Amino acid sequence: MRLARLLVLIALLLAPLPALADARPIPIKVVVLTAFEVGADTGDRPGEFQAWVERYPLTETMTVPGIVRPVRLSKDGVLGVVMGEWGRARGSIASLVADPRFDLTKAYWIMAGIAGVDPRAGSIGSAAWADWVVDGDPLFELDDREAPADWPWGLYAFGADAPGKKGRADDFSGMVWRLDPGLVRWAYGLTKDISLPDNPQLAADRAKFSTEAAAQTPPRVFVGTSLASVRFWHGYRRTEWARAWVKTWTDDQGTFAMSAGEEQAILDTLTVNAPGGRVDPRRVLVLRTASNYTREGDGEPQPVRFAPGGAEAGFEAAWRVGSPVVRALVAGWPQYADHLPQAAP
Repeated sequence: MRLARLLVLIALLLAPLPALADARPIPIKVVVLTAFEVGADTGDRPGEFQAWVERYPLTETMTVPGIVRPVRLSKDGVLGVVMGEWGRARGSIASLVADPRFDLTKAYWIMAGIAGVDPRAGSIGSAAWADWVVDGDPLFELDDREAPADWPWGLYAFGADAPGKKGRADDFSGMVWRLDPGLVRWAYGLTKDISLPDNPQLAADRAKFSTEAAAQTPPRVFVGTSLASVRFWHGYRRTEWARAWVKTWTDDQGTFAMSAGEEQAILDTLTVNAPGGRVDPRRVLVLRTASNYTREGDGEPQPVRFAPGGAEAGFEAAWRVGSPVVRALVAGWPQYADHLPQAAP
């Protein structure tokens, strides 16, 4: 009887061990972040996520509390996430970082989604790796018609007394993040010669920007600054504001290229979580592909109009440019787990 009780006790002590083994966090090599998907993850009209699910592929599905859509995993350590657009992205990233099932300590983060392109920087269908990310949200706003006569617009930074001054936003946002220059150059060098989708629809839209040479070029891969805000702004004047806002916050080092809505949430959330060692914000890449221009064509009315075929071209460009970088990180994991890939200036 005593021996039987001893065996039962030993069995009870050993029983949790398999559960503990199963509970070890999943090591993640790359997190692919998208903002939205049009319908289902597979088999219908594609949005930002579908190509990653079907072509990479991302075969396993998991539910993360705080993220609306299930996340997806590949067999080689890639995690795909539909964050939600604009303000919802911040909560999704926070939920993912807090989930104990994932080991994100060495993960690279790649935002791959569509955006508006400044016609001075490029054309629709183009892809831009961000060198800087600037937050366009924390600001004071006056109706432009009520702003002082010598102001270019009624938007200016917290802690400032006029446009063109940096101000401060300590309690709101990091405001400006320079992505690791060597990592950005490496990603750009790997993808700069990739052929991007083009068609007569995109060419017809390019022709409307006779004053901007970059807007008339076929789609290409380049490097430029991403300005992100939860306000969907548009038009001549706001494009001029975006150029100036980027120059102000980057101390004239960044050039506005893409208008987006989520990367400020990604960078800010990862940065505030970095001191605990759970994530490394140096390992962030932002890839934006242009589905529309930030203003309408020369001489056209400025209410928002999305160019036919622009979104589809942007979705495809994000996959074509983003996937080689993801595959390279995974293939080089013995080196890149501990050392960021770098390219010389």
